[in-house]
Amino acid sequence: MQRPFWKYHGAGNDFILLDDRDQTFPLENHALIQSLCHRRTGIGSDGLLLIHPSEHHDFRMRYFNPDGGEVDMCGNGARCIARLAHDLHLVGDRMSFETMAGVIEAELIGEEIKLHMTDPRDWRLGQALEVEGQTLTYDFVNSGVEHAVVEVPDVAGVNVQSLGSAIRYHEAFQPRGTNANFITITGPDSLRIRTYERGVEAETLACGTGIVASGLLAAKQGKVATPVKITCAGGDVLTVDFTATDEGARQVTLQGPAVFVFQGAVRVNARHPGINPA
Repeated sequence: MQRPFWKYHGAGNDFILLDDRDQTFPLENHALIQSLCHRRTGIGSDGLLLIHPSEHHDFRMRYFNPDGGEVDMCGNGARCIARLAHDLHLVGDRMSFETMAGVIEAELIGEEIKLHMTDPRDWRLGQALEVEGQTLTYDFVNSGVEHAVVEVPDVAGVNVQSLGSAIRYHEAFQPRGTNANFITITGPDSLRIRTYERGVEAETLACGTGIVASGLLAAKQGKVATPVKITCAGGDVLTVDFTATDEGARQVTLQGPAVFVFQGAVRVNARHPGINPA
């Protein structure tokens, strides 16, 4: 059986998107998801996104990492699925959709998408962590999924694969693990970021929830002012804004690009799915 798919990217974070409102895609088939996301033998992506029906909102977003596991939220993926829903004329310029992390609102602003995120939770500031023979100071927040953030003098000099993996699997974050972000403050309202993504198990060019977490934590510590301009590894600049509260933050937004790459068709019932360009 052939299914149409779309490829989009948000700041270099690329995704396979499917319109699965009939709910016929085999979500439990982790091997299939892994094969579709594989960079050499599949379509290749940082994750798989599906549009599902919703009783109370415009649609429901389902997100799967390249390892086949489903996770609660993906900021860049959410912008891409909002763009696809608009491109398919399922929604207008404003929409709301369900995620496992809660309801997300989105709006088109020119070529960019602004997401109105769920409230962050599980704040931990100024924590110490022993990794690779050194003591790191990190902050932590769940901005839809779990993120640890470490400030460094220069993100360009960080071995993200090695250090990020050590943080991701550290006992302090078990059993779920965490995403690991490294930031460098570059101005009164700006910073640079690199991220090791759980589930991808590698550095990605951008991570939307990691960008949100880093902006929130840096501003919470008084290191930057909002709105925060954040430059990711791929070179794109995303904007994080929020209203501070005694408990943390609310009215959190993430604004950035969501770009169509190509469309095709894929056989989802084969052992090694075939890809046919549309």
